Amino acid sequence: MANDPYITGLIRTAQAKDTLVALSNLTLIEACHPKVRTDRFRWHASRLEVLPVTDTIAWRAIDLLRNANLHGHKYAIDSVVAATALDYSGPRIIVTSDSDDMNKLCGDKVRVVGL
Repeated sequence: MANDPYITGLIRTAQAKDTLVALSNLTLIEACHPKVRTDRFRWHASRLEVLPVTDTIAWRAIDLLRNANLHGHKYAIDSVVAATALDYSGPRIIVTSDSDDMNKLCGDKVRVVGL
């Protein structure tokens, strides 16, 4: 997340335009690994809006999985990220390495940018 200059550039550009940059709290868990310095990771995350997984988002994620004929065991985090984006009322962009999966889950309701 924080070490990728492309992602950092996207975030800075959005923030400079006063655009909300948000992510699911599950994305924090997914992005963390032993090579990531915890202090830097926390600092970068503190500059973003971290959204909780609410009951509404969880049920929407389940519906997205059903509609896309995907299994929650493999696609749980992707479905929560998609549901989180779909829960937002403004323009939505998901930046992901799983663009095919996100397109299946979101359809044309969210702009998906692949890495």
